[in-house]
Amino acid sequence: MSEQTKLIDPFGRQITYLRLSVTDRCNFRCVYCMAEDMTFLPKQRLLCYEELTQISQAFTELGVNKIRLTGGEPLVRHDIIKLTSSLGKLDGLNNLAITTNGSMLTKLAKPLYQSGVRSLNISLDTLDEEQFHSVTRTGTLSKVLDGIQAAKDAGFEKIKLNAVIMKGQNDQQIPALLDYVLDNELDISFIEEMPLGHISSHDRAKTFCSSEDVKAIIKEHYELLPSTLNTGGPSRYFSIQGHRSNIGFISPHSNNFCGSCNRIRLTAEGQLLLCLGNEDSLDLRAIVRRYPNQTELLKERIIGAIKHKPKEHHFSNDGDVQILRFMNMTGG
Repeated sequence: MSEQTKLIDPFGRQITYLRLSVTDRCNFRCVYCMAEDMTFLPKQRLLCYEELTQISQAFTELGVNKIRLTGGEPLVRHDIIKLTSSLGKLDGLNNLAITTNGSMLTKLAKPLYQSGVRSLNISLDTLDEEQFHSVTRTGTLSKVLDGIQAAKDAGFEKIKLNAVIMKGQNDQQIPALLDYVLDNELDISFIEEMPLGHISSHDRAKTFCSSEDVKAIIKEHYELLPSTLNTGGPSRYFSIQGHRSNIGFISPHSNNFCGSCNRIRLTAEGQLLLCLGNEDSLDLRAIVRRYPNQTELLKERIIGAIKHKPKEHHFSNDGDVQILRFMNMTGG
């Protein structure tokens, strides 16, 4: 592949990772992700599976080798296996992954694996059933735990938990979550909450829990050893002697990871976001609907957009919400 057909941003970073939101809907209402009473996109504004596949093909032809399906909750979209089967056949795609809340994996883990998905990120912020329901507003913990086991039974070897930690909310769950992943040979990333969308459930400044805060709690129970693992995402990993699990930290506030950013995001309605923490975007839905099946034109527009990818995001916890869209619009 020539340099002209690679996606290189103005700061020399090659884009090899596409996060593809397939829906803004979710069967949970997590307090840090969306409002309790949400208005979702009408179906006609969503990219159809054929459009999602065409866009994904354009990206793989431009050097993207990892695609992660996100939401909302991607598994609530009807006949999602149809999409994963199409994407699993794309030349050059080495890693097809999904981020999910895990509640539908008892039904879908096996067909997902058979269609080509090989890694799962599962959101799990607490192992306390009452607290789990409080954080998710609608979720049942046992369904998620059963889903994790179903994924293991289906053959998934790369399963990572994502835990958004909030001080005074679920930070006391850090040891229990860590014990759970160690016992089940899973990986985990502890995540600093991102200031996306206006919320009323809690004060982000008061509940902010930094990665260093999380590490301090872990060090009361285990010694964290530095790791050279790099999965292509923003997590910085550690290990614990005698265990196979990788312990990651995603630190958008305290340890900006933009310098090595290789990611770009597509919203469910086709907006190509150049950065999670910025509003700059390109409307790919308009392009694929006005010029159907013109992949070369699509690639030209994508290459042009990458020239405007910013150097970094700027997040704060002072109550100023820089990005009005909720996490369910972009999948993180």
